Amino acid sequence: MAAIGAEVFFATIPELNARLVSKEFSAEDLARAFANRLEQLGPRFNSLALPLPQQAIRKAQEVDKEIKRGRLRGPLQGIPYGVKDLISFAGHPTTWGAKPYAGQVFDYSATLIENLDAVGAVLTGKLAMVELAGGGGYRYASASLTGPGLNPWDRTRWSGGSSSGSAAAVAAGLVPFALGSETSGSIVTPASYCGVTALRPTYGLVSRHGAMALSWTLDKLGPFARTAEDCGLVLQVIAGKDGKDPGSAGKSFYYTPQYARPMKDLKVGFAPVDFAERAEAPARAAFAAALGILKDTGVQLVETKLPQFPYGPVLSAILAAEQASIFESFITSGKVDELADPAQIAGLKASLELPAKDYLKAQRVRRLIQEAFSRLFGEVDALVAPGRSGPATKLDQRLDVGGPPAPAGTAPGFQGIIPAGNLAGLPALVLPCGFAENLPVALQIVGVPFSENTLLAIGKEFQARTDWHKRRPPGV
Repeated sequence: MAAIGAEVFFATIPELNARLVSKEFSAEDLARAFANRLEQLGPRFNSLALPLPQQAIRKAQEVDKEIKRGRLRGPLQGIPYGVKDLISFAGHPTTWGAKPYAGQVFDYSATLIENLDAVGAVLTGKLAMVELAGGGGYRYASASLTGPGLNPWDRTRWSGGSSSGSAAAVAAGLVPFALGSETSGSIVTPASYCGVTALRPTYGLVSRHGAMALSWTLDKLGPFARTAEDCGLVLQVIAGKDGKDPGSAGKSFYYTPQYARPMKDLKVGFAPVDFAERAEAPARAAFAAALGILKDTGVQLVETKLPQFPYGPVLSAILAAEQASIFESFITSGKVDELADPAQIAGLKASLELPAKDYLKAQRVRRLIQEAFSRLFGEVDALVAPGRSGPATKLDQRLDVGGPPAPAGTAPGFQGIIPAGNLAGLPALVLPCGFAENLPVALQIVGVPFSENTLLAIGKEFQARTDWHKRRPPGV
């Protein structure tokens, strides 16, 4: 086995691919190194749900034979990765992060895993998550079969939910990339808290076949990785039409940085209040500096207002109705009482009582939201806001009370950008942009549906001017 240096665990996908193709080390060497690291360090952050070392090594051996024959399948060939434990892998447990489903095994793999397998990517493990991806709402970070997600930058802090293990594993160098899901913030939040790059794709761009459903009209799957470029390379493989997902948009994605529009031609909307009064005090300097760097890329920053809608209540009504239908038998059977968080149990039970008229009304308002964003994106090409208003919360902090309130009379800014973006099906790119209290903070760049290449181009230019995405947590 060739020696794998510590720097390899924090290398980008193109860097790893180049070293595999040049035979500096083999895919088997790489798989063994990452599988061992994930198995040894994953429990330190409560990020590992299921190690898959034997399967990874067998796949890597197949990849080595292909590389030896000169059969190259692209930049993900031989690259280890992990998936959130709501994504099925045939013949192995898929727990959905919840005790009642601890023994659940599917006889098929998710479309996303099949797509990655076809290009030679190497699955090394399944990653921890908040139980049922947070369905019903949860009060504490401990709402998980594997315990609270611990942040690699400070294990007294949360790694974020619900894709807690995916973000922590990438941040700690346990996998080069990971797949997670978002219904309302479950990619943006953990990526922001753990200081990794991540992409929430346009609704319908990535098949959800084989992934746990929480909300049919809101759920999305997307990558966590080191860089914007890495996210583009992963998205190119996992995106595409799939008749097994009724929500599939029927579109493919090709990562084409060579055709990116000049930065000076792009207008990016922002609300100054988001980077000042509405940001938590320790993070304001980092956000201000990041906004300055974004401006230095050449994009035109334009003060913009978010269309005014009750985004949170609208999303909550839709989510409650859809999760009630999905988990009806689970709730009525009493198995719901086996969940770890009493608030989540109560929330799931309450969702059965939502009147149909409220769901239909929320869907009508949602259409108005989508139309409003369509008009807004006639004026700007993207929006920028903090990923979260400050650094990761403490493990014992209640999650249903929000952060410190903004001063009275403060403008709303883009306060509702996460529920708004999910209701409208918009893509979002998360970019590490600095530190507050020695913890990462991030920007989110939000675009019109299917504008992932534009977002990735902005992200790539931003990361060419910064090194926040290259920083490593202490002790790993």
